[in-house]
Amino acid sequence: MRKTLVVFTALAAQAFAGGFFLQLGNPEASDEARKLGAVVTVKAAGCHDPAKARVTATAIGVVNGEHRSVPLEVKNLSEPGMFAVIGKWPVEGKWVVRLEARNDEQFTNTLIAAGAGGLDRLHARAGMKQFHDADVDAMLK
Repeated sequence: MRKTLVVFTALAAQAFAGGFFLQLGNPEASDEARKLGAVVTVKAAGCHDPAKARVTATAIGVVNGEHRSVPLEVKNLSEPGMFAVIGKWPVEGKWVVRLEARNDEQFTNTLIAAGAGGLDRLHARAGMKQFHDADVDAMLK
């Protein structure tokens, strides 16, 4: 009984502690991001120190049946844990932007469909387990 109570208490503490996730934003809503030419803003959120978060971004696409990868620049904004993603991918083909973030031992990632008109932030996929190539390929279809 006592062991069960300890396990339950530990699980409850994790559930209420929150998680680590990324909030996507419109760069037009931030003068700072707009001046940098950002395609999206990203806020590290959850129960952690946002100033320690590290974010990387890559555009992954298929052009004429060939897979391509374009690294995107991620710049810290003045608010701790807030980032601007900067870069371009070719107009041709289908594209997905992969965001990966780490904060100490915490990990999260997000996939966002991308096109000539920008990013589809409303239909992004997020998860705490790393997305695989099959997940990216499914979004590219």
